[in-house]
Amino acid sequence: MRPILMKGHERPLTFLRYNRDGDLLFSCAKDHTPTLWYADNGERLGTYRGHNGAVWCCDVSRDSSRLITGSADQTAKLWDVQSGQELFTFKFGSPTRSVDFSVGDHLAVITTDPFMERTSAIHVKRIAEDPQDQVADSVLVLQSPEGRKRINRAVWGPLNQTIVSGGEDAVIRIWDSETGKLLKESDGEVGHKKPITSLAKAADDSHFITGSLDKTAKLWDMRTLTLLKTYSTVVPVNAVTMSPLLNHVVLGGGQDASAVTTTDHRAGKFEAKFYDKILQEEIGGVKGHFGPINALAFNPDGRSFSSGGEDGYVRLHHLDPDYFNIKI
Repeated sequence: MRPILMKGHERPLTFLRYNRDGDLLFSCAKDHTPTLWYADNGERLGTYRGHNGAVWCCDVSRDSSRLITGSADQTAKLWDVQSGQELFTFKFGSPTRSVDFSVGDHLAVITTDPFMERTSAIHVKRIAEDPQDQVADSVLVLQSPEGRKRINRAVWGPLNQTIVSGGEDAVIRIWDSETGKLLKESDGEVGHKKPITSLAKAADDSHFITGSLDKTAKLWDMRTLTLLKTYSTVVPVNAVTMSPLLNHVVLGGGQDASAVTTTDHRAGKFEAKFYDKILQEEIGGVKGHFGPINALAFNPDGRSFSSGGEDGYVRLHHLDPDYFNIKI
């Protein structure tokens, strides 16, 4: 399995996202320019210019026509995927951390960081079919109980009825997306002990996985918030993803970027680790990055995955036939 090395960013990667067809890959980094790549050969298609700060997150609509990005410049922007044209800008008073389109792409959930006197919040925006009709108003704003702590990720639950969020207070919360009521919180006993860095949904929205600085990833039921599985590793987890094809989860991480220079790159454990989803055992790893892995994404067809690192590279891995025959 030879990875395709994609060099298009000057700064550390923050997020990776495939479109639903699995032929396009979007990458976000701290260099202000989200980039679009062909997912099969790693060729760069183009960039989306307009942000004025690190881009933390992105999401693409189901028909691959619209891209939404969230940035430290205190905006979230809507783009035309094909032309690269900026369609609309949502302005906030604090950095935008996470963005996620709903099923049907008529709504988007956007989280904002605590900043100055502002507390962290989750905003629901209506996305208009025609960019001309787009308005900036929020349909709903959810205030986090731990207002000074950042919400790192918020995603839509099944059928857009709920919103699932996780962040620095290590608590996963499920909110009613109609009323804004807090429905469930993860139990402190079984939940994460340190900030939650990442959250990824299963293809069918039945369960999701969270990664944390406490060196574990946890698998949860999306409706009941029951803890199903825990995967333990030796380094803080910055990124998680699940195979849509096999029962595999992938964790990526590495010790904090500030401590990297003091250790040998082999000791840094900068590899994407594969675990058996059911048995919770490690089944393999993919090495290659020269810094912590900040982003992971599995192709919707389950036959390739990509990782983005602190080193500014995106590595695209097409999995070998042997991978599909791994037996434990």
